[in-house]
Amino acid sequence: MNDRIRAREVRLVAPDGEQIGIKPLPEALAMARDLELDLVEVADKANPPVCRIMDYGKYKYEAAQRAKESRKKSTNIVIKEMKYRPKIGGGDFDTKTRKVEQFLGEGHKVKVTIMFRGREMQHPELGKKILDHVAETVADVGRVEVFPKLDGRNMIMVLAPDKKAQAAAAKRSAEEDQDGSSPSDPPSN
Repeated sequence: MNDRIRAREVRLVAPDGEQIGIKPLPEALAMARDLELDLVEVADKANPPVCRIMDYGKYKYEAAQRAKESRKKSTNIVIKEMKYRPKIGGGDFDTKTRKVEQFLGEGHKVKVTIMFRGREMQHPELGKKILDHVAETVADVGRVEVFPKLDGRNMIMVLAPDKKAQAAAAKRSAEEDQDGSSPSDPPSN
């Protein structure tokens, strides 16, 4: 930038992007100073190097804003955890599974854990059955990423959101809504 440029001649580009041509470095620096802007080397490998007249502070600020905007748009995936027990009741199972569906719908991964106590460890198939039932229930919003495996006194499975399955489920429900309210139904009195 400015006095740090070491080339004798530079290919000069105006602030509006117009090619000015090859100029000696002192003349290019003078043109930039006349416009109260900076001379910035943008392609040092070219022969002669390409330099552009620009407001370097404004350029850096805009680049920082673009980086900030791209960070804002990127989604950070959070792993949520839902814990079940082998002897879970039907109502509790439904409530927890609805919450798992909600997390997957929001785009989060969900770690489903079955906690075994005491002699429940003798029957890991009960835990596997529950995890399979959870995976089956949430199949329209998520898919199994890590299949059920025993980890100490817990059995763990990881579910990830599945955009394709969510889109297919939304399409199915839209079609069912259309079929359900057909105009040929007789009016009720």
